[in-house]
Amino acid sequence: MIKKFVVILIAIIGCQVYAQQGTASPYSFYGIGSLKFRGTVESRGMGSIGSYIDSLHINLRNPASYAGKNLKASPYDGESRPVKFSVAGSYSSISLNSDTASENASASAFDYLALSIPLGRFGAGLGLLPFTSVGYKLQDINSAENRIDYRYEGEGGLNKAFFSLGYLINDNFSIGIDANYNFGNTQNSAIQFLYDTNGNIVQFATKENNRSDLSGLNFNFGAAYKGKLTDKLELSATATYSPESSLTSKNDRSISTVIVSVFGDEFVQNTIDADLSGTGLEETDLNLPNRISFGLGIGETSKWFAGAEYVSQNTSVFDNPIFSTTNSSYENASSFAVGGFYIPNHRSLSSYFKRVVYRAGARFENTGLIVNNQSIDEFGISFGLGLPVGPSTNTFSEINLGFEFGQRGTKNSNLIQENFFNVNVSLSLSDRWFKKRKYN
Repeated sequence: MIKKFVVILIAIIGCQVYAQQGTASPYSFYGIGSLKFRGTVESRGMGSIGSYIDSLHINLRNPASYAGKNLKASPYDGESRPVKFSVAGSYSSISLNSDTASENASASAFDYLALSIPLGRFGAGLGLLPFTSVGYKLQDINSAENRIDYRYEGEGGLNKAFFSLGYLINDNFSIGIDANYNFGNTQNSAIQFLYDTNGNIVQFATKENNRSDLSGLNFNFGAAYKGKLTDKLELSATATYSPESSLTSKNDRSISTVIVSVFGDEFVQNTIDADLSGTGLEETDLNLPNRISFGLGIGETSKWFAGAEYVSQNTSVFDNPIFSTTNSSYENASSFAVGGFYIPNHRSLSSYFKRVVYRAGARFENTGLIVNNQSIDEFGISFGLGLPVGPSTNTFSEINLGFEFGQRGTKNSNLIQENFFNVNVSLSLSDRWFKKRKYN
């Protein structure tokens, strides 16, 4: 079976990678894929913090953000919060490096589609975004004999459709809940190449194919506080909690006989379905770990903000019984991020660049994945711009750009170190749908 083949998947001497479903990371082989960041381009530009909440931007990290006070100074006359719509995509360029070789890969992806609607003291949000992503094509090459021993391929991932509801308890404090429906599939295959005594590739080989269709609900609870410290300074504090949940995985496995050409191409001859019911693997449950976050920040309204956020996840409980490996395990994950923004003059009529939002931040993360007894860590440094669109009297719609340089993994224990550069782009639109009539 495939788990017998995969003893040291990432400990490859040479590799070739291609991107599907928005990732080009060989670490997406493990579990249910690489976890995708749940947050807007604005948040990513500030180190991925979720501790900043206002009435003009969607915050996907905390459902309490959908509730909020009416704007006191805006083109909306202080009567209601705007309806907000946002859509985003990203591009990643990755350099994969081992002690003996390096390869380059790239991926592009849809990031999210989200809508926020004010409902008095309530606020609602809904949308769609990727949850995990799988995309790799790896070859384990025996450098001593210059031949391919194994080939691994994977694609797919999970998506998340969400509905959120926030409630404003008083002018400073709000709470909220996300209801998330996770759905999608992952597919992977493994083939072992055999050779005769003369080093020629054996014509026939066996290929194992696996597919898992996953679905399940999970919830996220949030709270947010925003209050005045002085006439100018505001304090922001946020917290979220996602309890442990599970995904139902319906699994299929098949075994194929393939003819392998001298160039390594595969031609399937026949396929039989494996009986997973006898081993209890036809339908399995995957535990999603609980998650808790705390954020804190200080700033001046429409001028600047600086904040930090800490996230802890109980990923040590994660297990994927249909596809396990002997060289990987999980520990509890954590991350710490700092970031903020600066606006020179959001009301400037003479200079467009004074109304631009300038963002920056950094993050440090232990992903919770352990491969070859090495914790897989990640860090990134990010920058961002919020470019106002529309007339200068209304700066509430933006084109947002985010740039991140970072690193994932390590070269220790024959592993792969990823150096990545991410570019994120979003269109964030705000408008007033429910304006009261002033004159009859």
